[in-house]
Amino acid sequence: MSDFSAVRVDPSNSGQLDTWNGDQGAFWADHAERFEDGVARYHPGFLDAAAIGPAEDVLDVGCGSGRTTRDAARRGASALGVDLSARMIDLARRLAEREGVRNASFEQADAQVHPFPEAGFDLAVSRHGSMFFGDPVAAFGNVGRALRPGGRLVLLTWQPLAANEFMTAFRTALAAGRELPVPPPDAPSPFSLSDPERVRHLLTSAGFTDVRLRGVNEQMYFGRDVEDAFVFTSHRYRDLVRELDDDTRARAFDDLRTSLAAHETPEGVWYDSAAWIVTARRP
Repeated sequence: MSDFSAVRVDPSNSGQLDTWNGDQGAFWADHAERFEDGVARYHPGFLDAAAIGPAEDVLDVGCGSGRTTRDAARRGASALGVDLSARMIDLARRLAEREGVRNASFEQADAQVHPFPEAGFDLAVSRHGSMFFGDPVAAFGNVGRALRPGGRLVLLTWQPLAANEFMTAFRTALAAGRELPVPPPDAPSPFSLSDPERVRHLLTSAGFTDVRLRGVNEQMYFGRDVEDAFVFTSHRYRDLVRELDDDTRARAFDDLRTSLAAHETPEGVWYDSAAWIVTARRP
């Protein structure tokens, strides 16, 4: 197990370190396969956008269980995956060893301040892992310095909350009539890189050029049937009902089941979603 107490972390990311080495990191590690299944339809297009070449050096930021890192290595690259979560890094290493992927390595690190080798990579990628930096300009600047001149940055980030049916449906069900707060647009959250103008401003401020966003829409998988999806989603979004009394929580869970049932198909429970593929270059 990684010793996260020794990880150098910017103070603005200390809360994220606590989160990802706490219950949330454990839940993601325990359900890594389900999370991979959830975004599986995005993965081929993201890899195509990255255009990973053989013998390239690739940095995967917020690598999670390491799927993108391993796939980069399978394409002939030498790939390093970094993540704040000790549990996820340990899992990524085990999966790479089990699958015989030898040119992928993993390190627990805060990409905002980690001393990557300067100009050490041809490509930096992040699939839904770049939205949680306390200081995104500093973080992307640090990643940019790790890229060689002309190096590429490819991100997959969520479009705004309103464009993502899965999140709006779950929030509506579990709100139980309340107005749930939405994180400020400049706070670390799944939607902190959802506004194209903000993305362009952050990346150009960090020294990147040729910043482009392309919208992609895919369905996300949440379970083989209603009950399977309910067990997963009710735990995944349990913080939304933590302060409710028992009766109100039960009503919220009933509403969640109703929503899941409305999205059940013979192939499982699916919701619409929307993301950006963001590309940029280091001059």
